[in-house]
Amino acid sequence: MKNIKLHALVFGLIIIAEMIGVAKFKVGVGTIVLLPMLYALIIGIFLAPKFLKVVSQKDMGDAASLLGITLMLLMARYGTLVGPTLPKIISAGPALILQEFGNLGTVLLGVPMAIYFGLKRETIGAAHSIAREPNVALIGEKFGLDSAEGRGVMGVYIAGTVFGTIFFGVMASMAAAYLPFHPYALAMAAGVGSASMMTAAVGSLSVMYPQMSDQLAAFGAASNMLSGLDGLYMSLWIALPMTEKLYKHIYHFKYGEWPQGEDAAK
Repeated sequence: MKNIKLHALVFGLIIIAEMIGVAKFKVGVGTIVLLPMLYALIIGIFLAPKFLKVVSQKDMGDAASLLGITLMLLMARYGTLVGPTLPKIISAGPALILQEFGNLGTVLLGVPMAIYFGLKRETIGAAHSIAREPNVALIGEKFGLDSAEGRGVMGVYIAGTVFGTIFFGVMASMAAAYLPFHPYALAMAAGVGSASMMTAAVGSLSVMYPQMSDQLAAFGAASNMLSGLDGLYMSLWIALPMTEKLYKHIYHFKYGEWPQGEDAAK
């Protein structure tokens, strides 16, 4: 908390990123949207000891210790959304609620791939969700961000921040152009709990369907809101236990033994 240099650097990154603003440009049938969060992350990476050496390992350790506090504030903000938006959640209909179960596909696809590529307990943090802020907070609270599970969720979080907006923007355009889905369905599918990814996808869809731009934004925002609210409980009660069990069985299938010691799921 007393690292003035760290706070000054973060404040400077925020100013620079916001001054750059949102950038949109077309690539084929898709529209790529770059948000300020991406600029701040990339600049922050180059300030690390392996590049420009503006920050030290101590500074990075201090920043990691503050991450939990920052996420607590974010979760408090999510909590304030529950009451005022409850009528909207109820009126959204079963489609918005049921689409949350589609997020479990991350577990079924991610766990086998993570173990195949050699991850151990990092699999649990990396594959239980798409690893956005609520999920980072969940793993940080349950395992600690300095654990293997914490490294897994933070790795996916960073990769999602860097590549997720680009991927979602292009994927939404490709799906709208070549798949027989209604634009509203694609907008709902874009609400996975990440404001940046949802914005990129809805932005691409709005370019292709300008007459529906308001409705697409509304469906995307409602779905994203639900993913941020009930998606956390979905991860806590269903996805995380499911990930741990699947990890244990696929680990046994690959290595011929049950995970033990540090590799054992907690």
